[in-house]
Amino acid sequence: MAVAQELYSFPASKLDSFVAQWLQPTREWKEEVLETVQTVEQFLRQENFRGERGPAQDVRVLKVLKVGCFGNGTVLRSTTDVELVVFLSCFHSFQEEAKHHQAVLRLIQKRMSYCRDLLDLGLSNLSVIEEVPSSLIFTIQTRETWEPITVTIVPAFRALGPSCPNSAEVYVNLIKANGYPGNFSPSFSELQRSFVKHRPTKLKSLLRLVKHWYQQYVRDKCPRANLPPLYALELLTVYAWEAGTQEDSNFRLDEGLATVMELLQDHELLCIYWTKYYTLQHPVIERFVRRQLKGERPIILDPADPTHNVAQGYRWDIVAQRASQCLKQDCCYDDRDAPVPSWTVKRAPYIQVTVQQWGHPDLILWVNPYEPIKKLKEKIRLSRGYSGLQRLSFQEPGGQRQLIRSQCSLAYYGIFCDTQICLLDTISPEIQVFVKNPDGGSHAYAIHPLDFVLSLKQQIEDRQGLQSQEQQLEFQGRVLEDWFDFKSYGIQDSITIILSRKREGKAPSAPS
Repeated sequence: MAVAQELYSFPASKLDSFVAQWLQPTREWKEEVLETVQTVEQFLRQENFRGERGPAQDVRVLKVLKVGCFGNGTVLRSTTDVELVVFLSCFHSFQEEAKHHQAVLRLIQKRMSYCRDLLDLGLSNLSVIEEVPSSLIFTIQTRETWEPITVTIVPAFRALGPSCPNSAEVYVNLIKANGYPGNFSPSFSELQRSFVKHRPTKLKSLLRLVKHWYQQYVRDKCPRANLPPLYALELLTVYAWEAGTQEDSNFRLDEGLATVMELLQDHELLCIYWTKYYTLQHPVIERFVRRQLKGERPIILDPADPTHNVAQGYRWDIVAQRASQCLKQDCCYDDRDAPVPSWTVKRAPYIQVTVQQWGHPDLILWVNPYEPIKKLKEKIRLSRGYSGLQRLSFQEPGGQRQLIRSQCSLAYYGIFCDTQICLLDTISPEIQVFVKNPDGGSHAYAIHPLDFVLSLKQQIEDRQGLQSQEQQLEFQGRVLEDWFDFKSYGIQDSITIILSRKREGKAPSAPS
């Protein structure tokens, strides 16, 4: 098989022909590889696996799925690696899969080593690889194929079932299973494949181009480095196309390549995720994803498995260095010897911020998480014309309400998905205090340091309906008396006061 030409020697204007001539596989070659692998699939579908150890019942194969580049339609001409996910009848939960995964792998390995059809194909190097998740890997050498085909088999629990309901319950169970990141991702391989498979042909050409660059100029140059998986590069490329072209199927490959290279240079800012297959409306999923997005960047969440940040723990600095070199090559310069323009792509998606203010309708704004908060405040000022001091705060589920400072950004506070922010407009010398309710929620109120505590209770009554005489306010373990001012308790800006319902029979405090 001919070796692909050097990408760096091709001008940007000829990248389409480069992909067609050197990266796009021929139909005959692709069918030849898949026909060979079909024997493996047939063995898996027809065989019943039962061993002395592991699952007590017969292990039947429910479905065999080609994943990776052969599954989603982005295979490179030089690729002879085929990945198969095998959904098994013995796995009824994520916990069962974790318990029996190794035993099933050994059982399949044992049966395959005696299969005459596979041995006739030239099956060799059959072994279990201890990765995440563990898999069975072997090679097949036939007379028809040019070189050995490497096949990887991963057993999985079919979490979504035949109808693929994509229900929130499946993702809640995934989160509660608390597996090692990526351990249960094969259970969602049908969704992972669909995420790319049905994209425009031009995008698949860009994916092939990026993957070829990665293999030729990163992996081959640094074979021992702990480099990101190809899947992470695929997802980053899809994001660049979605955000940079608004999913237009007619774009320039050179601009797409330049955009991906620039994103790789800024890997420390990347925070990318999708909610195509799950919803943040469920509290368990929302809390988990928000916690994920607070992690160390780069963050690229698997669109089908939010528990797996596919970018975590790798040498992105090496990839960034190689991307910088790529941007200096002919493939990123036009015919006038000028750098190819890149698309405008934010390092994190815009998020919807709902600004809430007592007595006013909500204000919906779209915000770049990396923009300074002062820009958000300016948008609010233009929308509502406030002249006082804007105080913005937010509260995550189960957390404390926090003041958002103007010199920071939403990203600084780990806010990368849609959020609600409380607005309080104060006039000096008023200060802001947070009142935490019995249910764990909180609100912000404006008070004057010399006002009586009763004035805050009246605000709470107006806003929440709890009668002032039924309220008990505490600060640092002390109950606040109605006719004392806030200054006497040392209450300062943005502190939290605890609200509870006063016990029956307890008389309200009065001035002495």
